[in-house]
Amino acid sequence: MRALALVLALATSAALGQPAKPLRIIVPFPPGGTADALSRLAAERMAPLLGQQIVVENRAGAGGNLGAEHVWRAEPDGSTLLSSPPHLLTVNPLLYKLNFDPAKFVPVGIIATYPNVLVASTRVPAASLDELISIARANPGKLSIASQGNGTISHLSAELLKRMAQIDLLHVPYKGTAPALTDLLGGQVDVMFDNLITMMPHVRSGKLRLLGAGGAGRISAFPDVPAITERLPGFRSETWMGLVAPPGTPAAVAGRLSAALARVMEDGEVRRRLVELQADPVGSSPEQMAQTIRQETERWTSVIRSARITID
Repeated sequence: MRALALVLALATSAALGQPAKPLRIIVPFPPGGTADALSRLAAERMAPLLGQQIVVENRAGAGGNLGAEHVWRAEPDGSTLLSSPPHLLTVNPLLYKLNFDPAKFVPVGIIATYPNVLVASTRVPAASLDELISIARANPGKLSIASQGNGTISHLSAELLKRMAQIDLLHVPYKGTAPALTDLLGGQVDVMFDNLITMMPHVRSGKLRLLGAGGAGRISAFPDVPAITERLPGFRSETWMGLVAPPGTPAAVAGRLSAALARVMEDGEVRRRLVELQADPVGSSPEQMAQTIRQETERWTSVIRSARITID
């Protein structure tokens, strides 16, 4: 039934007034990263289904807010989409004074999800999350946890871990992943949360130790490493990339685009490429994406308030 519904949605696209101009997917980050790769993969396969050219355009700046604001002001005709990770839609509105309201973007669908993971420097004498918690409880404030900066998902994940495990870790904020990862690899800081796609090469090489996964279950590539929720029930920290449209985009237009994305995520080759990255193909409906956004917003609002996180 689902496949039939998708076919029917795509078949009616002409009647909905498909834009004559190319479809632009705005990636609010520099080329070469995970957001860029997943967006280009989706665009490549969606174009023939929609019967129109799709151009991926990188508009980096202000932690993603620059690209998001550009899409916010675009015509709501289905010709411009934002490729967004969770924080632009769920966290930034809680911490920043923005020139747009992310809650009014129209969800299209989530491309893929991939867990955030807790990794440790090899200098830390902990081979598991349980051992890390024991060390932290015996030495309050002595272990350091790096983040990409105040208010980032890596920071919020750290605060969620501290709260749920009842431990005191020294938060060390950096300006982005690169400097934080450099110091983690060098042993200047002890542990860090980041997405699996970024951390996997360093875990495979033995330069970092994987202690836990932030998703709902274990990672197939590392089946011996438990999900953090096994030790701390209810813990969840995942990254995803989703597509949203400008405010006012008709539901029928969003539905047509969502149907194409869902078809792409059912393609065997696409799924294989994503699984190689340890990402889970999704292709959710607009309604399902909206629900995910609500759940993420509730989770991180609680963390921000309890940890009294502010942006200086």
